[in-house]
Amino acid sequence: MKTNTIYLFLITTVLFMACSKEKKQAEKKQVSIKAPVAKKIPKKLEAHGDTRVDDYFWMRLSDAQKNAETPDAQTQDVLDYLIAENTYKDSVMKHTQGIQEKLYNEIVGRIKKDDASVPYNDNGYSYYTRYEKGMDYALYCRKKLTDKEAKEEIILNGPKLAKGHSYFAVGTRTISTNNTLLAYSVDTVSRRRYTIYFKNLESGELLSDRLENTSGNIVWANDNKTVFYASKDPVTLRQNKIYKHILGTKQSEDVLVFDEKDETYLCFVFKSKSSKYIMIGSSQTLSTEYRYVSADTPNDDWKVIQPREKDLEYSVDHYKDHFYIRTNLDARNFRLVKTPITATTKENWVDVIPHREDVLLQSFVVFKEHLVLQERVNGLRTLRTMKWNGDDDHYIEFNDPAYATYLRDNLDFDTNILRYVYTSLTTPSSTIDYNMDTKEKVVLKEQEVLDPNFSKDNYVSERVYATAKDGVKVPISIVYKKGIEKSSTTPLLLYSYGSYGSSSEPTFRSNRLSLLDRGFVYAIAHIRGGQEMGRHWYEDGKLLKKKNTFTDFIDCGEFLVEKGYTSPKHMYAMGGSAGGLLMGAVLNMKPELWNGVVAAVPFVDVVSTMMDETIPLTTFEFDEWGNPKNKEYYDYMKSYSPYDNVEAKEYPNIMITTGYWDSQVQYWEPAKWTAKLRELKTDDNLLIMDCDMKTGHGGASGRFERYKRTALNYAFMMDLEGIKK
Repeated sequence: MKTNTIYLFLITTVLFMACSKEKKQAEKKQVSIKAPVAKKIPKKLEAHGDTRVDDYFWMRLSDAQKNAETPDAQTQDVLDYLIAENTYKDSVMKHTQGIQEKLYNEIVGRIKKDDASVPYNDNGYSYYTRYEKGMDYALYCRKKLTDKEAKEEIILNGPKLAKGHSYFAVGTRTISTNNTLLAYSVDTVSRRRYTIYFKNLESGELLSDRLENTSGNIVWANDNKTVFYASKDPVTLRQNKIYKHILGTKQSEDVLVFDEKDETYLCFVFKSKSSKYIMIGSSQTLSTEYRYVSADTPNDDWKVIQPREKDLEYSVDHYKDHFYIRTNLDARNFRLVKTPITATTKENWVDVIPHREDVLLQSFVVFKEHLVLQERVNGLRTLRTMKWNGDDDHYIEFNDPAYATYLRDNLDFDTNILRYVYTSLTTPSSTIDYNMDTKEKVVLKEQEVLDPNFSKDNYVSERVYATAKDGVKVPISIVYKKGIEKSSTTPLLLYSYGSYGSSSEPTFRSNRLSLLDRGFVYAIAHIRGGQEMGRHWYEDGKLLKKKNTFTDFIDCGEFLVEKGYTSPKHMYAMGGSAGGLLMGAVLNMKPELWNGVVAAVPFVDVVSTMMDETIPLTTFEFDEWGNPKNKEYYDYMKSYSPYDNVEAKEYPNIMITTGYWDSQVQYWEPAKWTAKLRELKTDDNLLIMDCDMKTGHGGASGRFERYKRTALNYAFMMDLEGIKK
């Protein structure tokens, strides 16, 4: 954002001393300013004979208004309000600056500064990224595999490219088949609209080709001159078109090969693992469709594998003479089928792995001699390997009560080595090569924690189950430091997400040690809306069952209190994006259960956002939340939408974060919510909003910069606990 779009907001400071004994931060005699009061301009919003009045509707801005050289009156009013909230946040949190700095230094101090990733092999080269001390961004490198004395090639210099940008993110990096050309994408605004560049790796020079307004993904055909990419609708940011570009031509000359006209779908392009086919996928929440063309003849006509059908999901890869397809056809938890390349529609699909009621098939990877399945059993990820000839079929063993494992960089086809990552709440992330024949494991790298006092044996992990109000057992993963006495005075942070079938995994985070070492218990509620316990877990937490997500979280909180882990005076809740919606809902439904809540980039204005099809993500999420143009969904959404249900009552301490350039949850949702909460709440508890004026949904782009907000969030909770060091 250009500097002349913002001027400093000045306001008179007054001496402040709060009299509430419940607020520990009010015991500090500090200079503070009054909380901002947003102006009210009532706007009637009518649908289905119902009228909502939104006093803060005026905060919405278009991209054109954001990017204007000179702000108009409305834009300036919005900027003034956001800056006022930031100024207020800085003032009331000023006394925590010392612990914020300590936390930040502590967190980044645990991270190895001159780190490097584990190399992976692809088409004759070994690829890896590495960081140098003092650098926020990575160097992207490779070495020739055929030359033992091969010198490192820096194919992309992140620190150099990021120079001068307040935000910088590399999207994808793709090498041409002949290994001489690099296509890479960059976002310097944080709106996830990437520009694609091309680099000659032999000369080091950039080509003149430049592709604007893309999703960031690039796919090479096998002729080393043709690439495919997805472009975005300039208003909704929906990935709606796939183009073919020939190197050396202008973007205006690119050929449109696919136009996704259905506004409830987005489209994308990728290459099969075999490198023989380029595929275009179209997807919405509950339906997919794929088409393909030979990577050797990219000008041929595209063929559809299986035409789209309502509620039919499938994903595709290629092996020998068949396409292998993961699908929910007659299989709620998905099954794996295969079909001849010459006959791809569903009547030709034959089971490879049948459907199972108690096992969720999440993904698969094909090798020359092996098939690997990533499944979910009893709420935990598993890895299953099997030989095509049927000689061996086994699961890799894991021992922690709560853990996560992920497949990683398995690009080689002709190998018996499977690479995966393993982590748990107590175990740092480890990259492991597993011999699928001998079952031998080789730990290539374990995440280093640069803290002489750290040992995984110093922490305890548990897996417990809360009973929801309808009798369902909801898993909770818990970690704390050995020796911590769990009682009604123990601080506890409960986290979850609970949407889109995205599971909240029990992974290790070194920054979390700053909480654990100060006596916090950390817990993850595996609530419905995720997919931890199978596909039904997701289906029972969406659309007209969405409230199960919120009540599950509350039930988990009450369970932890009942079992003596903590008490409402010392329990905190945290979630981001759709997890921020969760935070907003439980704040309205059970405000007395929490001492503090952190809502990051929260999706809280559900009805208005889902009514506006110009907003990014709206149209292809109707199957997640419902379409409020249907009265049944409108009424249900309105009954839980955090913004629409703010009331005149007491709320706990609240920290809200957002980014001005957020393309997923527009900044005005948390801003409006903050203003309405500030207007109606009847308590004296803290309510602060942190709006990062330079970033979007994912926060700061630098390797370390993002932890400044982590330190702020932690300081917010620690201050409420009276923890000063």
